[in-house]
Amino acid sequence: MLSPRRTEAGERMKPERILLAKPRGFCAGVERAIGVVNTALELFGPPIYVRKEIVHNKHVIESLAAKGAVFVEELRDVPEGAVVIFSAHGVAPQVRTGAAAKRLRVIDATCPLVTKVHLEAIRYAQEGRSIILVGHEGHDEIIGTMGEVPDHIRLVGSVEEAERVQVPDPERVALTTQTTLGVDDTREIIDALKRRFPKLVTPASDDICYATQNRQEAVKLMARRAGLVLVIGSDNSSNSRRLREVAEIYGARAHLIEDASKIDPSWFEGVDCVAITAGASAPEHLVEEVVDYFRRRGAEQVEEIEAIEERVTFVPPPELAQEMTRRGTSAETPQHSSHAQASLAGKLRIL
Repeated sequence: MLSPRRTEAGERMKPERILLAKPRGFCAGVERAIGVVNTALELFGPPIYVRKEIVHNKHVIESLAAKGAVFVEELRDVPEGAVVIFSAHGVAPQVRTGAAAKRLRVIDATCPLVTKVHLEAIRYAQEGRSIILVGHEGHDEIIGTMGEVPDHIRLVGSVEEAERVQVPDPERVALTTQTTLGVDDTREIIDALKRRFPKLVTPASDDICYATQNRQEAVKLMARRAGLVLVIGSDNSSNSRRLREVAEIYGARAHLIEDASKIDPSWFEGVDCVAITAGASAPEHLVEEVVDYFRRRGAEQVEEIEAIEERVTFVPPPELAQEMTRRGTSAETPQHSSHAQASLAGKLRIL
């Protein structure tokens, strides 16, 4: 074991070793959504209106607001004829109808993986099936998906609810899930539904977001080795909250923090190794700040724990792509999270 470092006052310094999750932070859908807002600001100039938070992260929202993005809860707060962006979490059809009634210029930044779930729900309803949606009540993504086929869909958020849910025809039931959950989150619920509805129809491919699952797998690897896991993300970020829960399930103490200013030194008691990750909507500079926090306190050794390499990108929304083509411009490609992570790793000594 490494010998403990001490401050000038003689206090024992902990932790001495840092584990960095890879992948962590921005996923392709988040990068796309933030890029949509930045490009719209360049093309049309401020103000650009955004319905709901474009992604669930306070720092991202504040940064975009400083550039001229105006975040609103509902379209009633958007002036007639203005440019409005729908968030990465998707919207219900009545929101699109409302935008058309106000003659708004809509740019849809819905994550393509969320759009896939919407289309599945519509197809299942057209087939005359009841749809069971596994997810968290009140989440923006859930509201949008349920809005597509409200008369056909039922929300289930736990095994207990799965055991109680009722449908008109138990032999014609289909399943969809919130993308920001994880395979572990849904396994018991889906098993319960399959027991109750043996002919349950599931999507051809998993609805779970690849980035959600990848970040959880990295946390599982780190939690076995670190006494403390810090998850960087906002409290209203479903995938960030789940990263903290996964770390605890796999044996580590864990805290969800907005940024380095929220770190409590009392958490380090008895901790030689701390693991750091970030939710899919948390920018990499927040990770750098947390790492710097520990470096200033004597931690120099960093090991990056890679669960899987991500190489996913998404094209811009068609509304934006068409405008860029018309003007002969191209969107600035956001720095992919894996590149940013490599940059940070290059500044540190990797063991």
